[in-house]
Amino acid sequence: MLCGIGIKFVAFYNNSEEMNIFIEIIVYFLSIVVPIAILLLKKATGNVKELLTINLVRFYLIIGNTKQAKKLLIDLVTKNPESYNGHKMLAMIYEKEGGQRKAVDEYARAIEIQPKDYESYFKVATLLTDLDKKDEAIETLANLLSKKPDYPEATIALGDLLIEKQDFKEAANIYNEALKYNPTSFDLNYNLGIVYTMLNDFANAKLYYEKAAELNSIVYNTKYSLAEIAIMYKELEEAERYLWEIVDDEELGADAYLELAKIYLIKNDKEKAIQYANVAIQEDPKRIVEKIKKDVNFAIIIAKLSIPFNLEIEEEKQHKLSKKELIAKEHLEETVEITKKIGFADININKVEKREIVEKNNKEKEREN
Repeated sequence: MLCGIGIKFVAFYNNSEEMNIFIEIIVYFLSIVVPIAILLLKKATGNVKELLTINLVRFYLIIGNTKQAKKLLIDLVTKNPESYNGHKMLAMIYEKEGGQRKAVDEYARAIEIQPKDYESYFKVATLLTDLDKKDEAIETLANLLSKKPDYPEATIALGDLLIEKQDFKEAANIYNEALKYNPTSFDLNYNLGIVYTMLNDFANAKLYYEKAAELNSIVYNTKYSLAEIAIMYKELEEAERYLWEIVDDEELGADAYLELAKIYLIKNDKEKAIQYANVAIQEDPKRIVEKIKKDVNFAIIIAKLSIPFNLEIEEEKQHKLSKKELIAKEHLEETVEITKKIGFADININKVEKREIVEKNNKEKEREN
């Protein structure tokens, strides 16, 4: 209306025939076309409002006004519960603020609206893991992989949870299935090496560690694991070759020198054993000395080792390896020591039997509960 008055006002002061025709066209446009357009827009209010709201939310997020962005989204999903973008953006805000439970609910709603939103599936599983709802996270990841088996991040996440539960057989199944879609994945091959280590299937562990080492030569834990397996098989030259490749590594260098010392004790070369043990002590005094004192094989040379007197004030180096890597590493080291005493075949049988007994007892306890 104001536009129309303004135009008539202009026409009053510009009383030419050409101007009057132009003004009449504009008036016609404003009085007929625009109202029809507004009526059409009102019929599509939901979509138009959502589009405007989402863009406004993005603007508020850019300028850092999360509070206003969240308020707009809550209003949007309240009035339009089927707004996929509304639920997902709200979930992302809750997640960023640390509201994991609310974020899970919003991501779950987004999945209901768009079942092929695999990213939100993965987000839900990650948040459930953070909330220590690991069984629910496992179920979510398994469901996701049934819909999209070629999702490597979901496979690794599920495998990690299964390893944590010591369900190594199922973890191996998950990784092997994923390899069909991505056979050159370092992570899948490396994780298979870890789970086969925990299953005492060292032939397969060696196979997958070798593949992983070919795919990524700078992840030195693969070579350390291969060295330990080689020692089990009494292949000392191969073990030594792998260990020399990692002596300069910040994380595993001290362990590599200690294992070299053990090899030279087996070879009855005490001088080299002393030399390498001392280098290991120098690199990580507290942890290495503790390992040496527990190993009876070092008794014959311990008097000649440079053991610091102030170990109590020494700080042990922080591990960079993940929890699953440390567990597998410790398992390999323990198994190497046992095989020196009773033989490789015996340790395989005893460990498998022990695990089966533990699994049987756990199942019986579950039935009782």
